[in-house]
Amino acid sequence: MSEHVLTRLADGTGIITLDRPKALNSLSLPMVRALTATLAAWRDDPAVAAVVIRSSSEKALCAGGDIRFFHEVGNATPMGGSALLEDFFTEEYALNHLIHFYPKPYIALMDGVVMGGGMGIAQGGPGCGLRIVTERTRMAMPEVNIGLFPDVGGSHFLSHAPGRLGYYLGLTGATVGAADALYLGLADLFVPGAQMAALHALVASTPGAALADALRAFAAPFADQAGPSALEAQRARIDAHFGAATVADTMAALAADADPFAQQALAMMRQRSPLMMCVTHALLERAQALGVADCLRMERSLVRRNFEHGEVLEGVRALVIDKDNAPRWNPPALDEVTTAMVARFFEPVWPAWAHPLRHL
Repeated sequence: MSEHVLTRLADGTGIITLDRPKALNSLSLPMVRALTATLAAWRDDPAVAAVVIRSSSEKALCAGGDIRFFHEVGNATPMGGSALLEDFFTEEYALNHLIHFYPKPYIALMDGVVMGGGMGIAQGGPGCGLRIVTERTRMAMPEVNIGLFPDVGGSHFLSHAPGRLGYYLGLTGATVGAADALYLGLADLFVPGAQMAALHALVASTPGAALADALRAFAAPFADQAGPSALEAQRARIDAHFGAATVADTMAALAADADPFAQQALAMMRQRSPLMMCVTHALLERAQALGVADCLRMERSLVRRNFEHGEVLEGVRALVIDKDNAPRWNPPALDEVTTAMVARFFEPVWPAWAHPLRHL
């Protein structure tokens, strides 16, 4: 299994603790497999009434997938076709699907950094999921920053965020805190960091069948302490600018707006992969009409196309491996991105009957 995924039972609650603190709990393939095996076993175990996923560190629940692994194995074979890489994304997305439709309360303690793949293991399905944030929460889908796109079901939950907020997050890769997470509908409860020890004690001492209600009652006194949402204050501006028909139109609208928020968003977009911003925009447009399984299947095909193109390999090289912060995006400028380039990402990689996520 994985030395970085610790599990135990406490009075009907299955507790998963991610314990890879030096890597901010970045997900490896063994960690994905350990999580999947654990959740599959507990799903059918009558002794488990609820599941909690947490971290051994307050710094992060999970900072995403192990991008150093992506770079290593993606460069080891022609066009990024490593079997380990293929397995990682297939199994990670299947895990995201398992979590989204988990039939028991799935409670994510989203303390610290929760980004990319971390969002995929925190966004439980409607009705059964409970997502708790603190003032330390730093949430993002920052994939465009490394030449990727919002995956792990991000195409679904970003495209279903209020107004055009999901487009803002997906195209800029911006990081938000607890108040914004609550406003976005990507979190349910706020608990101050100083109360997390008491919350952990409550989890350990409460029968699993009553845990979700107990946590809601515990968090109720702190409901007004998350503070104001910056995204709520900027909602009209975001909806206007990110409601534009294309990425180029969005950037032009931001350039014409002297407000500091607009200029900050523009500055972020100017650093991102032009091609992957356009792919992300098209992805979110398509995802609005799709369910979770079809979104994950679409993302799975796009991942293969991305590694064939090499954009994520260059992004990880520039930001994580060589750390020169000077990615050589292909193409380097937004006006060089063609409709055909974007369309290529959405061409089927496999026939439907052979898609690795066909069983979802």
